[in-house]
Amino acid sequence: MAKKILIVEDEKILAGLLEKRLSQNGYNVFTTKDGAEGLEVMRKNSFDLILLDIIMPRMGGFEFMEEKLKDERIKDIPIIIISNSGQPVEIDRARKLGAKDWLIKTEFSLQEVLEKVIKQIGK
Repeated sequence: MAKKILIVEDEKILAGLLEKRLSQNGYNVFTTKDGAEGLEVMRKNSFDLILLDIIMPRMGGFEFMEEKLKDERIKDIPIIIISNSGQPVEIDRARKLGAKDWLIKTEFSLQEVLEKVIKQIGK
């Protein structure tokens, strides 16, 4: 059975590119546009991994992670952050909230995303 990935990203073009690349590599991918919608979808489905933006409308990535930790059913799902920022203070905060890895939007390739996904959950 294909592993399931949730992309929580408000930039439609980026979310679409990520979804296409991961789907082409055998993953079952869902996308949501903000943290609130992401939590709602997570509570209705089981996922193996989350790709999470930090700055989004309604609920950002840090708030999403804080809420996720309160729910026993979803708190252990690994997260890879995809953000415009690579500030050490933000990376440190994300790691403390359970992020396993970090990608800076202007610096990563779709191949690098795929490699990090495989590292976290396999193929």
